[in-house]
This record gives sequence, C-alpha cells and structure tokens, in this order.
Amino acid sequence: MGTNIDKGGVINLYNIFILFFVGLGSMSYGYAASVISITLGQPSFSDYFNLATAKNGTDLEATMNGLFQAGGVVGVLFLPFFADKYGRKMAIAWSAILLIFSGAFLGGSVNIGEFIFFRFISGAGAFSILAAVPIWMNEVVPARLRGGLVTLHAVLLVTGYASAAWVGVGFFFWQDPKGRQWRPPLALQCVWPLLLLSGLYWIPESPRWLVSKGRTAEARTILERLHSDKKDNLHSYALKEFYQIQKQVDIENTLQGSWLHIFKKPSYRRRAFLAIATTFFVQCSGVLVINNYGPTLYKTLGYTTVMQLIYPSIWLTVGIVFTALAIPLVDRFPRPKYMACGIAGCMVTLACEAAIVARFVPSQNFPALRAGVAMLFVFEVFYAVFLDGTQFGYLGELFPTHIRAKGICLGVATISLTNIMWLQSAPTAFITIGWKFYLVLIIPGTIGSVIMFFFFPDTNGLPLEEIAAIFGDADEVAVYQRDIDMNDIAIGAVGHHMDAHTSSKASISQVEQAVVAYTTPGNTTNV
Repeated sequence: MGTNIDKGGVINLYNIFILFFVGLGSMSYGYAASVISITLGQPSFSDYFNLATAKNGTDLEATMNGLFQAGGVVGVLFLPFFADKYGRKMAIAWSAILLIFSGAFLGGSVNIGEFIFFRFISGAGAFSILAAVPIWMNEVVPARLRGGLVTLHAVLLVTGYASAAWVGVGFFFWQDPKGRQWRPPLALQCVWPLLLLSGLYWIPESPRWLVSKGRTAEARTILERLHSDKKDNLHSYALKEFYQIQKQVDIENTLQGSWLHIFKKPSYRRRAFLAIATTFFVQCSGVLVINNYGPTLYKTLGYTTVMQLIYPSIWLTVGIVFTALAIPLVDRFPRPKYMACGIAGCMVTLACEAAIVARFVPSQNFPALRAGVAMLFVFEVFYAVFLDGTQFGYLGELFPTHIRAKGICLGVATISLTNIMWLQSAPTAFITIGWKFYLVLIIPGTIGSVIMFFFFPDTNGLPLEEIAAIFGDADEVAVYQRDIDMNDIAIGAVGHHMDAHTSSKASISQVEQAVVAYTTPGNTTNV
C-alpha cells in the first residue's frame, strides 16, 4: 500500500507505524516536561515539602523548573556523541534510559534536594529525546512530506503533555491519608520510554547514518522498504535517493564537522544562528510559561483549585487536535513565513491576555475573566498549527548529515536556555509586575516574527542532500535528484566496483549487468 507524493517518495503503513512507535519518545518528553505542572498543583506535594510555608518556597518551585531546563542544555549538547558515533537509534535509547532512571527516583523522592537533582537528570533525558527523535525522523521520511511527517513528533509530545495533565487530575481526587497523591504521576514518567525501549531494536536505523558508516547494503534495504510502493516495483525512488546519499556522503566525509568548525565556517555559522534564532523566537511565544504555570494563571483569573487542573488538561487536549491539523498544511507554505505568522498570532493573543489581566484582575467581572481563559485557548491554536512541529522539521533541514545532530541539538539547547530565563523569572514576575511580564515575551517575539518572515531561507520540499546550495555551498552538493537516471546509478555502482579491482573503465556489458542488478527488487549486493 503506498501513495506517490509528487515524485517525492511514498508514505505507506510501514512509515506510519515506525513514526508513531518512535513517537513514544516524543510522548516521553511531553510527559516529563508537563508532569511538574500538575505536581506543583497538588496540595499534597506542597505539604510534603512545606513549600507553602517555606520562605523560599517560590524560589524552590522556580528551581525545579530551572534545573530541568539546565539539565536539558547539558544532556542535549552531549547527545551528538551518541547520535554520530553509535547511531540515531542509540541516541534515542540513551535518552529513554535517563528518563526511566530519573522518573523512578522522582516518584520516590524523600527530600527536596533529591527531587531537584533528579529533575536535572530528567531534563537531560527529556531534551535529549526531544532532539533525538526529529534527528531520526528527518532522515527517514520523504522530502515532499517531511514537514508534515515530522509534525507527528509534536502531535505525540503534546499527547504526552495531555496525558500527564489528565493523570494529575485523576490523582488529585485520590484521597490518600498519607498524602502520596503526587508520587504516582511522577513515577509514570517511566512508562513511555520503557515501551519505546521494548521495540526500538526492530525500528530501522537512519539510512543516511548507515551510509556514512559504510553500511550501504543495510541502508539500501531500509530505503527500499521505506519507499515501498506497488506502483514502483523497481524501487526507482529508493535507488535514486540511495545513489544521492552515497554521492553526498563521499563529499561530506572530506568535510570537518566539529563544534568549532560549525562556528568558523561562514555557511555553517549562518545555519547555526538560524537554528538558535528559530527556537528562541518560537519560545518567546511563552508556551512553556503557560503550560508549566497553568494553575497559577487560572488562579489569577479567579478559578478554583479543581478548575486550575482541569483547564490546562483541556487546553492540552485541544492542542493535540490542532497540532494534528498542521500535518496536511505545513508542507504547503514556505517554512519561515508559516512560522512567522504563528508567532505573530501568539503575540496578539498574549497582548489581549495582558490587557484582560491588567484591567480586570482582581475583579468580579466574570465575562472578562472567561475571556482571559479564551485567549489562552486561542493562543494554543496558533502555536499548535504553525509552530510546534514546524520548528523541528526546519531544524533538521538546515544542516547536512555530518553535522545534523549537532545542529538540531543546538536548536533544542536554545529551547532549554530560553526557558531557563522565562521559567525562573515567571513565578516572581507574576507576583511583582503581574501583567507586564507578558510584555517581556511580546516584544522580542514580535521582532522575531518580522525577522523570520523576511530574512529566513525556505527549505520546504528539498532533499536534505541539496539544501547546501541555499547557503552558498553548491560545490558541496554531489548531485541533484532531478538529474539522476538509472544509468547514472548503474555507472556509479560499476565505478565503485572497478575501483575496487584497480580498473579504470567499465565495459558496456558491465553497465548492463549493473542496471539489472540495481533494478532487481530486494537485491542488496554490491555491484
């Protein structure tokens, strides 16, 4: 079963299955990142650690969020070591192990120091898997649907957010005389990464990473299965992509890929700054402030403790629906303009929210307070449809294979760094300056949307091996897919074969044999 996508490969049931399965990693991030929101909203948690009575209670809450983000920075910057040396799947596995380990200790914490330390470890695992999943996804999906398919990462991470929120609501009503309601939701952080690890062995490795390690037969077999289509028995698209990847890897193996070189080479440095700016501007939307401090925001708007838990859960559930709606939309528009419109929409809704809080909080004007809740839901529509998944597809497209892991991790590390700033300051800011804190998000976010709209390059629909040309590195593009035919593939294969036998030229009969070999379904031998 397969559907041609404008000569850009196919999407079949196998593609969908593996994307959703690896998406368990996305859910792992969403749950781990969101569980603190419901934990802080649990009176039993506050009572156990005396947060309500401690002089530094607000600071401790901010530290729980801040160290989670700090762990994310540390963890994600180490991730390329695993992703480049041991494979994209190993990077996912390592991240999952950190989440399992930290989730177990968070659920069993007996003092605030232990809890905060394992929040740091949890952040390292969560942000590592937030980067590892789109590294893999970007390298296995067809070019024409890359943005939409990578958006599955966002759909499932929001599902993780929502599952944490509803678990929190359920355990809020559990009457435990020992006050342990806050523990099970934290321990349940282990579930998604455990499920992921149980089947990760059978998920295919990135064919691009395999080719870079000389494992070409495995890569070709995987590409043929990824692009399997009954209308294409010769696997022509898979063979063209395989040929292009091989040629590109031959060039990239001669290029430097260190962190230092990324910032020394002008074209790589530009890509790095684009990655940093993209995630910084997206995080200026304030989405994690709204998510992590949701109960605080709804408390400000005058809602009861129960509604402070229920409204964020509904907010996240709505987010799943609208993020899914982005899948058929994202590949229809230029990436930067699409994201810029999303950021602008978020800024408008935050401005409306700030005006409502400034004018009507505190008050008994219930219609106005309900309008404040409505603005948070409108915000979610803009963020989910335009930003949440698109940013991860764009990050993966900016970088060539030999530095893609570092590039995506650089962007994800910026998410962590930006949110350290927002989440550390938010509790104190909401108390001291109130609605004015929204301006701290609105001003840079608005500026960023303008910059992104007019100055960021579009990567939509291009094969990953051809994007270098956008950044002035046309000499690093080995071959364009539109120029490849089956004779090119056969001659290239024979050339490698003849080089191995110290011969300088292939005969016509050898080319013919190569064509037959390369167009035989299921053939994985080197010609």
